[in-house]
Amino acid sequence: MPNISKMTDSHAGANHHHHSPAEEKALRNRLRKVAGQIRAIEKMIDEHTDCSEVLTQVISARKALKSFAEVLIQQHAESCIAGASDPAEGRRRLKELSTVLKRYVE
Repeated sequence: MPNISKMTDSHAGANHHHHSPAEEKALRNRLRKVAGQIRAIEKMIDEHTDCSEVLTQVISARKALKSFAEVLIQQHAESCIAGASDPAEGRRRLKELSTVLKRYVE
């Protein structure tokens, strides 16, 4: 699994965001849960499990991934935007987040 403590913004070059060890552990645990759910879905397909049961697992995985995104958005707002080195940097980061959020809700 990639190191989520060094997330890269594809629009701004080599910007890195560092999460605290506790934040990183919590994010990694959430991702592992989603990965486990996806593996379970794949196994269900291989075993010809009833579609309604597969879809129930898909819904669960989707909710877990949504929860991960919401935590990441909150952490980004609190640490990256609020903790920006200067007002111009804060505005730039807010604009970047706004762009990403527009794609997130599509």
